[in-house]
Amino acid sequence: MKLNRDYPHLLFDTKQWQPTDTMLYLLGQCEAYVKAISNTPILPQFYKDLMKIALQKGAQATTAIEGNSLSDDEISKLVNGQKLPPSKEYQEIEVVNIINAFNELLEETVYMKEEQLITPALLLRFHRLVGKNLGEHFNAIPGKFRTNDVVVGSYRCPDARDVETLVHTYCDWMKKVFKFESGRQPFSDVIIQAIVAHVYLEWIHPFGDGNGRTGRLLEFYILSRGGSPDITLHILSNHYNNTRNEYYRHLANASKTTSLQGFLEYALLGFRDGLVQTLETIQSSQLLNAWQKYVYDKFNEVEITNKPVFKRRRTLALEVPIDRKFTFKEVPELTIRLARFYSNISPKTLERDIKELLDLDIFLQDGSDYFANLSVINKMVAKSKGLTASKKR
Repeated sequence: MKLNRDYPHLLFDTKQWQPTDTMLYLLGQCEAYVKAISNTPILPQFYKDLMKIALQKGAQATTAIEGNSLSDDEISKLVNGQKLPPSKEYQEIEVVNIINAFNELLEETVYMKEEQLITPALLLRFHRLVGKNLGEHFNAIPGKFRTNDVVVGSYRCPDARDVETLVHTYCDWMKKVFKFESGRQPFSDVIIQAIVAHVYLEWIHPFGDGNGRTGRLLEFYILSRGGSPDITLHILSNHYNNTRNEYYRHLANASKTTSLQGFLEYALLGFRDGLVQTLETIQSSQLLNAWQKYVYDKFNEVEITNKPVFKRRRTLALEVPIDRKFTFKEVPELTIRLARFYSNISPKTLERDIKELLDLDIFLQDGSDYFANLSVINKMVAKSKGLTASKKR
């Protein structure tokens, strides 16, 4: 079918992102970090906390880009099922719509394994999820393609009469190029498809409102469908929000140059860095688990002559921060439990408790500072002379 206008950037051609050395390097890193995250056991409560953070950050990021100003605390309340004041009702609905959409798509892709191809009907469904119950605060009919012409900043969106044709071409192209239905889609293709699908949807701009949220929801869906861990699915939206000016600059530059290479490098770098942060967070929890086991093992060697004293000293060992030094005077202020144990106990008693933990090799001392003896945990880590990494970024 003949289009009413020409769109030089809507080429539907993989030549728009010929892989650069930087892209290939970042793709390899992303895949390695995803495998590491997927293969690292996480305790149930810690996983629950990570998932809550992912939902919160993802919902905040994808709505904040569009101007939603709800704070971290307010979105945390929404994730926990609480309500906000009536004056923030429409912002609450925007965020709740995204949270509900995330949960619905996770249920399908992760738990029910009901993955779908990208089709016009699926895009309309995502748009309905984004615009549900927003009324006059949503400048579009949820689940309907636009019938009016739109200009966004300096970008003139495709003619409304061409929208459905472009959407069908876009979906057919996604199926042909990325071959998800074959069941053998490499993870590097999953990441590329998620990013490219998002950008192309922004270019076509098929809806009167909610295109950005729908595009980022589509990106979330493709990553989840392709096997990215659920606690990482917020990373790209969070990256776009944290670097909002760069996000818009790369989008605009991609449409002007008809090349997606710059946007892909920008997005992949943010995805890689987000994966690194997620893995480091998981590893921190693993370190804490290993430390707690070490403390329990050491106390299993101690003869219990006074149960309250035994319990108090073990609690001291478990409650102190393992990532920093602390002074003698700081101990009662470190945690609520330590305050409960030491607020009414003499300094001499605390001094004896700390000496016992020094003798057990649980604490180490540096002048007037004390710290957890993590050297015993570090001995459990595999050693290497280190690899020479490429300096390409």
